[in-house]
Amino acid sequence: HTPQETAELLAGELKAKGVAVTIETTLDSFADQAKLETFDLIVPNWTMGKMTDEQWKGLNAAVKNGVGLGGIHGGMGDAFSYHYSGYAWMVGGHFSGHPYVGEYTVQLSEESSPITKGMPRQFTYKSEQYYMMLDPAIRVLAYTMYDFQGEKVRMPVAWTRTWGKGKVFFSALGHTAAELKQYPDVVAMTVRGLLWAAR
Repeated sequence: HTPQETAELLAGELKAKGVAVTIETTLDSFADQAKLETFDLIVPNWTMGKMTDEQWKGLNAAVKNGVGLGGIHGGMGDAFSYHYSGYAWMVGGHFSGHPYVGEYTVQLSEESSPITKGMPRQFTYKSEQYYMMLDPAIRVLAYTMYDFQGEKVRMPVAWTRTWGKGKVFFSALGHTAAELKQYPDVVAMTVRGLLWAAR
């Protein structure tokens, strides 16, 4: 929810890995499928936004044709899905609420992945604990136990999936850039996830 600062943080981390980065401040490029397909990765950072039909068509086609999609928190998981259910399906889930805000434990799943390699098997995180509506086809990398109204559920917080020829990475962690900086392991996981998704 700090789009400029978060974009700059992730761009800096990707540039340090040798990735050329372009930051856009509008959704106009989503309507240009040919332009999108010149990129290896798209990282939406647009909370509760709306797309035009042309923008959705361009983004959807580009990812299906092999452009990667990756992102975090509301910038990707709470963007566009209320108007385009197909977008939520492409991401693998979307934000439903965060009844709990505070400290909670994140645990790595049993999945073996280069994205979570070297991370502690579990760690404490302090932020909004996202409750997500999910596609059961996602590959869960990390989860938290959500305890709300007497019900305990295993809630994914990081996952991957494919969409056509494109690869998708999402993490619900990262409410603000300042918060992310407090958790270097999460930043490292996020960058590895973005690089994994990149074509």
